[in-house]
Amino acid sequence: MSAEPIADELPAPWQPDPVRQRLADYTLEDLLNLPPDAPRVELVDGVIHVVPSPTEDHQDITGLLWSWLRTHAPREYKAVMAVGVAVTARDTREPDVLLRHAGGETSRHFFTPEQVVLAVEVVSTSTRRTDRLIKPVEYAAAGIPFYWRVEQDPVHVFAYRLSAQPGLSGRREYELVAESAQLLELPQPFPLALPIAEITP
Repeated sequence: MSAEPIADELPAPWQPDPVRQRLADYTLEDLLNLPPDAPRVELVDGVIHVVPSPTEDHQDITGLLWSWLRTHAPREYKAVMAVGVAVTARDTREPDVLLRHAGGETSRHFFTPEQVVLAVEVVSTSTRRTDRLIKPVEYAAAGIPFYWRVEQDPVHVFAYRLSAQPGLSGRREYELVAESAQLLELPQPFPLALPIAEITP
């Protein structure tokens, strides 16, 4: 009696269709219908990008911040990780942590900007340009009220608020309201005093 190879019975892991990738015609509807085994992805101008796995330090900071927000945010908010935001009809981004309005659908791969209160990016060597320059512009254009950028080594948090008036670009932009490597104190999105040591691995 011989055993059949198990590999022949296992389905291949999900991956984007190369033809559709070349055509750049993926949509938000496609992201809603991703299979459960799909990796973390972002949709950039109709092309699906697999989000690379973060480093251990990055994961530690992300997890600690998520836990801190879950513990301290008012009940009308909910902190989540590894869920995207639809910044346009053809683009999604996946903040490391986001704070959203509580309630509503919880099984989707992304939220609309109206559901998101705060987007947080933990900066890594491979994401510095995107997290410092590109994502803040996209989040601001989508109308997300608050953005935090967390730098590593040492951990330092920069907190931004969406400006009430258009900036030099003619669009609403983020303005820095606080930054600290020790204690981040803010009145919004809720009154908070975040000891940076509590999100430092």
